[in-house]
Amino acid sequence: MTSRKLDTLWFLVVLVCVTALPATAQSFMVQCPTSTITHPAPNNNSEPAYTGPGVNGAIKCQQISGGDGYATMGDGTQTYLFAFGPLSGLYDIAQGKPGTQFPSVFNSLYTGATPLQPGDPATTGTIYNGAVGLIPNLDANNGSGTAGAPVDGHVDPRPIMDVGVMNGNLPAPLMAIDEDDEFFLTLTNVGQIMRPDLFEQHTVHFHGYPNASAFYDGVPDASVAINIGGSFTYYYLAPDAGTYFWHCHITPPEHLQMGMVGQMYVRPRQNRVPIGNSLYSALSAQQGDPRTKCDSADILCSNPLPLTTPNTATRAAGGGYAYNDGDGSTYYNVEYPIQIHGFDPNFHFVGMTFNPEGFADMKDKHFLLNGRSYPDTVTEGPLQTQSADGVNHYSQPLPSIINIPAGGKALLRISDLDTTEYQTLASLGIPMNVIGINAKLLRDQAGNNLNYNTNSITLAGGESLDVILDASDTTKYPSGSVFYLYTPNLDHLSNDAENFGGLMTEVRIN
Repeated sequence: MTSRKLDTLWFLVVLVCVTALPATAQSFMVQCPTSTITHPAPNNNSEPAYTGPGVNGAIKCQQISGGDGYATMGDGTQTYLFAFGPLSGLYDIAQGKPGTQFPSVFNSLYTGATPLQPGDPATTGTIYNGAVGLIPNLDANNGSGTAGAPVDGHVDPRPIMDVGVMNGNLPAPLMAIDEDDEFFLTLTNVGQIMRPDLFEQHTVHFHGYPNASAFYDGVPDASVAINIGGSFTYYYLAPDAGTYFWHCHITPPEHLQMGMVGQMYVRPRQNRVPIGNSLYSALSAQQGDPRTKCDSADILCSNPLPLTTPNTATRAAGGGYAYNDGDGSTYYNVEYPIQIHGFDPNFHFVGMTFNPEGFADMKDKHFLLNGRSYPDTVTEGPLQTQSADGVNHYSQPLPSIINIPAGGKALLRISDLDTTEYQTLASLGIPMNVIGINAKLLRDQAGNNLNYNTNSITLAGGESLDVILDASDTTKYPSGSVFYLYTPNLDHLSNDAENFGGLMTEVRIN
């Protein structure tokens, strides 16, 4: 019996060792194909013009890490996060842009003179937006060197860990794709170094995203969850334009509260209509495509034809459209994602101290726009926080100041990812024209425009609104004017009920 017990013990030891093996380069993989069945052409590195049904978009790719990090509140408080961080598009994300890339960029190898540093924001002299750690597959080349070796998703785990550990972003890395794109998103779980007792899995769930396959929907009950040391590539075919958000679906109340939330938006194919062509004709052409057919019998129709036939509305140069409107009513010059979020500082502190978290007592006291509270909201460029590793990490890369060109319009893609509060934003001086809610154009099935002007909007957690600030009247809104976007809930204009902070930023006409 003793011998049998020892044999069993040694078997368990060997099994543990074997199960630890996947946490190597073989488990860290990325996918970004240059062609697919839907996009068979070898060059999918630009958005094709939309000329009618059957014209697909491009291929887009992005890689993110799941781990932890720190962020700094407006009163100087450092807050611990469970968070996603960037592992591709580093330079663009450091500039406050989406980290989503074409294959030609994503599949490029890092050729900088010095290695990527821990928490590198890609501002060390080399503009780099490719996937971190990507290397040629020497196995496919019989180990004979890098010459001719294919780049097919093999990675070196060292730079991934260097850049990804303690590099959580708030909000999570921004994503942006176009209708008809194929989107390959790789999540790599690098672990939570400040909580080594936690073997946290992570997923990506696109909240409100239409027609998502259950396998790629990020709900672990019907999908998969990514363990520490592993990667998984999610696949999406971009359907409907609008503003969405994404989050981890592992114990959502905890992971959302701790910061695992980000924003994603889908641009309409109307942006790809050749300049000068009729918007109404382009929208009418979509009725010939089964994927986009939209008539009065379809209660899920997302882009009905406008009631009238505005033959004079043509695709304008510069700027873009929020939706496939057919009449130019959602045109804007500049766009800004605005993510509302709130933190309970006690919950975050307990989350770092190995103690049970009080879910029932959760109460937000730090209120954030793009991970920042006033006056940090009006600071240009990324904000950095020195983490427990002694390195400055660019944890809050997305500015929330709004700059509108004189005589122009700004599209605000507003989403509320708060777990405990309803949030209200007010704009005095420049009315907010609400054009979309929860990624749906405000238009009825008969084509009547249902957009409206208001001075304030209120969102619950899990809702999004598309709002246009119209400063085209230069008499009312001359260059140099400053307005405020803020919450009228006075207890949400502070950090932990005192000092600086809260939901407020500036709208500048320049």
